[in-house]
Amino acid sequence: MTTIATSTAHDDAPDLPQLPFPSERVLRISPLYERLRAAGPVTRVRTPAGDVAWLVTRYEEAKALFADRRLGRSHPRPEEAAEVSDAGVMAGPSGDHEHEDEDHANLRRLLTPAFSAKRTRRLHDRVAELAEGLVDDLVAAHDRGEDPVDLHAGFSVPLPIFVICELLGVPVEDRAYFKGLSERMATMTGDDPAVARTEFERYTGRLAEAKRAEPGEDVISDLVAAQAQDPRLTDTRVAELTAGLLFAGHETTVNRLSLGVLLLLVDPAARDRLLADPEGEVDGIVEEVLRLAEPGGMGLLRYAHTDVVVGEGDDEVTIPAGDAVVIVTSAANRDEGAFGDADAFDPGRAPNPHLSFGHGPHFCIGASLARIELRVGLATLFRRPPGLRAAVEPSALTLHTERLTGGLDELPVSW
Repeated sequence: MTTIATSTAHDDAPDLPQLPFPSERVLRISPLYERLRAAGPVTRVRTPAGDVAWLVTRYEEAKALFADRRLGRSHPRPEEAAEVSDAGVMAGPSGDHEHEDEDHANLRRLLTPAFSAKRTRRLHDRVAELAEGLVDDLVAAHDRGEDPVDLHAGFSVPLPIFVICELLGVPVEDRAYFKGLSERMATMTGDDPAVARTEFERYTGRLAEAKRAEPGEDVISDLVAAQAQDPRLTDTRVAELTAGLLFAGHETTVNRLSLGVLLLLVDPAARDRLLADPEGEVDGIVEEVLRLAEPGGMGLLRYAHTDVVVGEGDDEVTIPAGDAVVIVTSAANRDEGAFGDADAFDPGRAPNPHLSFGHGPHFCIGASLARIELRVGLATLFRRPPGLRAAVEPSALTLHTERLTGGLDELPVSW
């Protein structure tokens, strides 16, 4: 049995694996994850910020820790907490440690109307309308002689930002600025992510004030209305929650759209099944895209609120209270112990209990919307234009290594 009884936030151990792990192929995660998975239930690693955290790569441990209430996003002493990076979002602890469970329950209650059947239906129609318009733009660019066109920049990036802006209540004229703030906050190094975060807080403060005067059917209006009953729901907290929703609802879906397209482009059989029977095939394709299409992500950050024992017997490890824990869903979703032929893209896989939306009480509240974006986006792209194909070999594509969520730099396509 291995027991670690001291905090590892600023450990000086020189020989720890250093995140992010390099990957030679955009559709595969680093082989180091497999080796770490075989070595034990959790592994100490060094984050891009230089701190030490526990890395979770196995499916069963990831699932259990997602549901374990002894882990949370807050820390009793935030100034001492390990950080993942210098990014302006999801880089370190957040929230009120004493009230985290209560605040989380209240937040879920507040956000439930945003994902009601009525709003989801409305957003589905908007996703379809936006997707068609973006494909129109790609086709027009191609007709003007632009060949290849960048599907990542022209489709995968704008679609989720348009949708999250609709959900949050961001004015149409601010979408480009909002997108730029999101990208700057997600950068893992340098001073600009902090600058962007400050800009973001100022912007959401102004938007909150506008929603007080003229509320709408959107998340920021809901949060502003709740401030009257909750003194802890300050404008700063509203900005923090909005940044989290932006990160979860925009950045991750951008990556999954582009990588989902690429998974289908390199698998003609799956692509042909989608074209032949979109309604019958798209759901299975979407679930497998969700399982596989996040090779560049850094994982989800949690902090142990008490000592937490993981593993059994000789594999048992104690994570001390206060230590950072990074749950890497992309590695857990490729665990051969949970998924047969785990690296294979298999739209017929059933069941497919991937952890891409987490598990337990913190299961992603926006999962249904993300599925709608992927379902509509992929079906639209492969319905039109006909003969969509990658303009370069997958080996020539590169990933954002400086971004918290990874993702492709570009996806040149033609038809």
